[in-house]
Amino acid sequence: MPLGSPAPGTAWAAGQPGPGQWERAARLGSPRRGAENPARAPADRLPEHARPAWTPSARMTAPARPARGAFGLAMAPGPPAAETPAQGPTPRYFTWEEVAQRSGRQEQWIVIDRKVYNISEFTRRHPGGSRVISHYAGQDATDPFVAFHINKGLVRKYMNSLLIGELSPEQPSFESTKNKELTDEFRKLRATVEQMGLMKANHMFFLLYLLHILLLDVTAWLTLWVFGTSFVPFLLCAVLLSAVQAQAGWLQHDFGHLSVFSTSMWNHLLHHFVIGHLKGAPASWWNHMHFQHHAKPNCFRKDPDINMHPLFFALGKILSVELGKQKKKYMPYNHQHKYFFLIGPPALLPLYFQWYIFYFVIQRRKWVDLAWMITFYIRIFLTYVPLLGMKGFLGLFFMVRFLESHWFVWVTQMNHIPMHIDHDRNKDWVSTQLQATCNVHKSAFNDWFSGHLNFQIEHHLFPTMPRHNYHKVAPLVQSLCAKHGIEYQSKPLLSAFADIVQ
Repeated sequence: MPLGSPAPGTAWAAGQPGPGQWERAARLGSPRRGAENPARAPADRLPEHARPAWTPSARMTAPARPARGAFGLAMAPGPPAAETPAQGPTPRYFTWEEVAQRSGRQEQWIVIDRKVYNISEFTRRHPGGSRVISHYAGQDATDPFVAFHINKGLVRKYMNSLLIGELSPEQPSFESTKNKELTDEFRKLRATVEQMGLMKANHMFFLLYLLHILLLDVTAWLTLWVFGTSFVPFLLCAVLLSAVQAQAGWLQHDFGHLSVFSTSMWNHLLHHFVIGHLKGAPASWWNHMHFQHHAKPNCFRKDPDINMHPLFFALGKILSVELGKQKKKYMPYNHQHKYFFLIGPPALLPLYFQWYIFYFVIQRRKWVDLAWMITFYIRIFLTYVPLLGMKGFLGLFFMVRFLESHWFVWVTQMNHIPMHIDHDRNKDWVSTQLQATCNVHKSAFNDWFSGHLNFQIEHHLFPTMPRHNYHKVAPLVQSLCAKHGIEYQSKPLLSAFADIVQ
């Protein structure tokens, strides 16, 4: 889902950091002294779980230097000194039970490729935000790690300071709650996808997409300048600007997912430009929220997109039954399909996001994001106030946000709200994504209207894949689902809209 779905933090997820960010995060995130730092403290003084991954079991005595005379000439050597035989390092082994116990606020471990990492101190320094990585505490995080990072070698380099051991040889590579055969085949599928070049972007596609947004933006202003500010030109201008905002929302989503350029720096720069200057929203806020959604979609307390449960809506059969058993009722849920049209599409952007984004950047001191946002408001103020006056400008601005809010809510909710919603059951990557997402049929209009998020299944399985390749990988995903008996849902656009309020 794109712009700030009450869902980007940005990978590991919340945006791939540059080398400097990872180096600072790894250095600052590591314990600093004494018993807190396995690399510096004597192993026998550390608690069992905090000992370093490999501790020398015996020291090797260096051979003695030959004695030298007054002028540095070597003297005849004496009998050779006895040497202590060297032994290899002893790995620290853990079981899944031990890993699962480290999922609380005080102590958090994750497993990637059978290696165990202590992220307890690192979460606060994680370039993608603390929550997205913490959602996998006590679990195997191999597949999300691969899915969210475009430069995995760089990230692994700075993860070494967090390494505390590995799974015992008799332990399986992931938990019993996950489908081993499905996971193995998906990893083969990903390797095939990479070999086919489907993770590489067509830069011309994204350039033309940006140009079409800028053309719509200019056309909106020319409509008022040429035809005046009467009702019809004013309304046409508002519709065009709403299209600009919606399409810029889909484009910033591409840059935020690092799916356009092969380096993080250019993705981050263009992400700031599109979401900050063209939309007036902070990239850090989108990263913080959106990557949590991708890490654990439709998982209560982990996916911010379903935070409207239970305060406003009762979502999903399982959570709704829990509310009934607890005898909790915050709203007349039996009428939620009606009041959704009042507090959902019309209100999300103009009444909530519009003020909350400023609170977010100021409270977290995201001054770079604030600077980019200010350029947006300066630009539209100088562009439209001379034509409309202050009252007319404010009317146009909130009408645009009102129309954009409808566009955004219907598109972003049609793929998730009708699907399975539950607590985190620690399922494998494919099962987690497929049970929470569905597609909308491909067409030229559907692709443009939704920013290719009608291919939500493919997007969630391969979040860094350029959107123009979703339809190419879709048949491969369908074959995988058919083989393992997993439902692959795709529906018409209007049916998807209707399913939101069913």
